Amino acid sequence: MKKNLLKSLMVVALLLPSIYSCNAPNEEKKEDAAKTEATPAGGQASVQDDQSAKDIVKVAVGSKDHTTLVAAIKAAEYVDVLANTGPFTVFAPTNAAFDKLPKGTVEGLLKPEAKKDLRNILEYHVSVGVFKAESFKDGQVIGQANGDNVTIKMVNGKPTVNGANILASIPASNGIIHVVDAVLLPPKKK
Repeated sequence: MKKNLLKSLMVVALLLPSIYSCNAPNEEKKEDAAKTEATPAGGQASVQDDQSAKDIVKVAVGSKDHTTLVAAIKAAEYVDVLANTGPFTVFAPTNAAFDKLPKGTVEGLLKPEAKKDLRNILEYHVSVGVFKAESFKDGQVIGQANGDNVTIKMVNGKPTVNGANILASIPASNGIIHVVDAVLLPPKKK
C-alpha cells in the first residue's frame, strides 16, 4: 500500500508542473493579444509600403489635380477596392473635370445618402484589366465595373473615352490610370 501511495505521489509530482503551465498566464500570449487589439483594422489601402510602386489610390492621392476624385473615392468607401491587386484601368477625371458638372452636383454626391449613386459613377470609370492608350482602337467598347460600357474613339490620332480626352496615362502597381478631362456619366437605367 505504501508503494502505491508513493507511486501516486510521484505521478502527481511529475504532472503538476505541466498542469500548472497549461493553466498559468502566458505573457507571450498576452503580448500577442495586446498587439492584435492595438492594430487598426484596414484593407489593402492601409498597408504602409514606401518601397514598391504605388497603387492606383496612392498615385491619385499624390496628385494635386485629383483631390476631388480622391474625396469621392473615400466618400464611396471605394479606397480598398482600388488598392487591391487588380489589374484595373481607371479613367480619372481631374478637378477641372468635376468643376464642369452643374453647381452642387459634387457636393450632393459626397453626402452619405448618395453613396450608391456615387459608387455607380465611380465604377463607370473603372475597368477590370489593363487597357493601354497605345492599344486603343476606334470604336472599341470596354466593359466597366458597374456593368455598363464606354466607347473609345480616335480623334486626330488620339484616344477619347465617351468624348472625354485622355490627357495622360500613368502606370500603377495594380493597373493604369488614364487622366481624363470630363467626368464619365453612366447611361440612365431603363
